[in-house]
Amino acid sequence: MAEYRVISLENIKVACKDCSLATLCLPMGLLPEDVERLDSIVKRNRPLHRGDHLFREGDPFKTLFIVKTGSVKTFTPSEDGGEQVLGFHLPGEIIGLDAIQNEVHGCSAKVLETAAVCEVPFDRLEELTSTIPSLQHQMYRLLSKEISEDTGLLMLLGKRNAEERLAAFLLSLSDRFKRRGFSANDFHLSMSRHEIGNYLGLAVETVSRLFTRFQDERLLEVDRKHIRLVDLGGLQAIINGAGCEGHQSNYT
Repeated sequence: MAEYRVISLENIKVACKDCSLATLCLPMGLLPEDVERLDSIVKRNRPLHRGDHLFREGDPFKTLFIVKTGSVKTFTPSEDGGEQVLGFHLPGEIIGLDAIQNEVHGCSAKVLETAAVCEVPFDRLEELTSTIPSLQHQMYRLLSKEISEDTGLLMLLGKRNAEERLAAFLLSLSDRFKRRGFSANDFHLSMSRHEIGNYLGLAVETVSRLFTRFQDERLLEVDRKHIRLVDLGGLQAIINGAGCEGHQSNYT
């Protein structure tokens, strides 16, 4: 019987410890040659810059993208000719899963800051999963996890008032950074106040006022796009309905 063993990322010369692809091999214990086969199909591009597109709405689906460093937003055109932000994607997260069924991208993806992105040709990934059962199983788990996280945040934001939405958004970022080995309290917001408001369904003025209010309440500290969450419990209390200073917000 073949000897299966877990391969450490240090043994994969170009792999990244925070990459979502790590979950495709490490937990399941692939054979060394299978890890090499997986690694061989990953395309690593030159750094991308703010405003660069990974893909545009209507483009044929060929590739899954994994954010290595930096961040990316996904969006669709809005009725007023602007953008409707659908999500923000951080290091280790996959972009393009929603296009698998129809084989066409239903949204666009644009880089928010200097970023490195890995590309995985989906047809070649399918070929590998058909011959490596443990890879196929872990791929299903990964797809389910990404969909579950997206659904959970949408449910959290769905019927919340303005301050609860912003608090939920900040705690979501905190949790995502933490799970990928970064600081849960101290991070850089690559997206603008306008983009945050667009995503949360709030006016940019409301977002700015709430940041100021949260800072006055010593829930966080803000220096332009650098943010430090001082009171995670206080932000959670807002989501639970307590509100700043124990009352509900009138912001909409």
